[in-house]
Amino acid sequence: MNLLRASATIGAFTMGSRVTGFVRDMLMANFLGAGMAADAFFVAFKLPNLFRRLFAEGAFSAGFVPIFSNLLTREGRVAAQEFTEQALSVLAVTLLVLLAVFELAMPWFMYVLAPGFANDPVKFDLTVELTRITFPYLLCISLVSLMGGVLNSLGKFTAQAAAPVLLNLALVGVLIIFREHVAGNPHLLAWGVFAAGFLQLSGMTIACWRAGFRLRLRWPRLTPRVRELGRLMGPAVIGSGAAQISIAVDIIIASLLPTGAVSYLFYADRLVQLPLGVVGVAVGTALLPLLSRQVGAGDDKGAMHSLNRGMELVLLLSVPAAVALALCAQPIIQVLFERGEFTAQATRATAAALVAFSAGLPAFVLVKVLAPPFFARKDTRTPVIISVAALTLNIVLNLILMVPLQHVGLALATALSAWVNAGALALVLHRRGQLALDLKLRRSMLRGAVAVLAMAAALAVAVRGFAPLFEGSIMAQGLALACLVAAGGAVYGLGLQLLGVATIGGLKQLARGR
Repeated sequence: MNLLRASATIGAFTMGSRVTGFVRDMLMANFLGAGMAADAFFVAFKLPNLFRRLFAEGAFSAGFVPIFSNLLTREGRVAAQEFTEQALSVLAVTLLVLLAVFELAMPWFMYVLAPGFANDPVKFDLTVELTRITFPYLLCISLVSLMGGVLNSLGKFTAQAAAPVLLNLALVGVLIIFREHVAGNPHLLAWGVFAAGFLQLSGMTIACWRAGFRLRLRWPRLTPRVRELGRLMGPAVIGSGAAQISIAVDIIIASLLPTGAVSYLFYADRLVQLPLGVVGVAVGTALLPLLSRQVGAGDDKGAMHSLNRGMELVLLLSVPAAVALALCAQPIIQVLFERGEFTAQATRATAAALVAFSAGLPAFVLVKVLAPPFFARKDTRTPVIISVAALTLNIVLNLILMVPLQHVGLALATALSAWVNAGALALVLHRRGQLALDLKLRRSMLRGAVAVLAMAAALAVAVRGFAPLFEGSIMAQGLALACLVAAGGAVYGLGLQLLGVATIGGLKQLARGR
């Protein structure tokens, strides 16, 4: 498998997802703003995604992909499909039970997740209603994640990377068709999330059929391989749980802050998710099956090389992205969101949160790359311990920073704890002899830092120069932002070329797998 090509495929479709996601968020900002309805919907939207990341993506992939890849290599497609169908059946039954429990207990659960909303009965009841509609999305998207693990192990990354586009298109459709009613009836958006889950599941089912895997639901049985999956998932669930609990803690604390805090964090996080998804998730998704095969074949040298190239790729892309987001936070938020119900005050509050989140972007991305080496060796325990430590730090920092910095303190706490998480993962891998920074990576980081400094200087000048345009029409603002992006990208790209970090010829060779 060519890591760059696979990462580029995932990254390209993730970029499409993020672009359609920005269109969705711009429309939501216009019609919902950052008030009560927006806060209620964003909590309802985050809850199923929180559990999806807990049970389906991180934990399930960590256990499923290594077992599936080994079965496919050693015993063939029939054994791999049998295991997949067993896992699918057990996962579906587990999720149905979880869904039933949460639908019945949603009001009580909301007292835990968003206790600050209890002071406003209208806002609290609205959040409960919206969450009951969106929560079945968890069932669909979790099964989508399983099918994505199958396709990724087969070297087919397109379908899963493209699936989020369906969610965005469904919500964009709702916002456009019912634009006059959404502000007063956010239930329409919740039903859009519900429908999108079934669209995504249908698309992934068709993709599996085309790949030769016509998956069927069996009577759920705890076979030896399913038990092995459970043993591998157990620590990973705790590890993923630490990260998701961190998100839940942010929601809980944000609900105690003035109205709008949940929305400010949501909009800022969405911007950080663009480079995180395009770079970190893409490379991490491509890296896990590659490392699983290399480790399984005893190719430790190849695994070390793949990890170095993965780190080099994500750092060269995430560090300039973090600097650019921090320097251009105000104009970015203004151009993308400031219209309709989204006020200038909301722009300032969201931009401040974006600057804080940006400080942790390289760490968020590195965690996505440094976790697969553990999972490929079926070690899900170590990342758990590190994640729990980072979670504890995040909670402590939240409580310390929320008073003086309000919602910005929550974003900053998340960024700082992410750096601790990434640093600890790298340290453990290094002590085990599974990570050593090769000469190429060290040179790339040093020279890349010079290119980032040149880009930062150019952006600082450009932001001041284009300031009058950001006070003009929407078209003038959009043109100014496009020029900022183009100028920053051009300076950084030219710097990499002149410093010999990423020449055009070298990229062509890397794309061919040399």
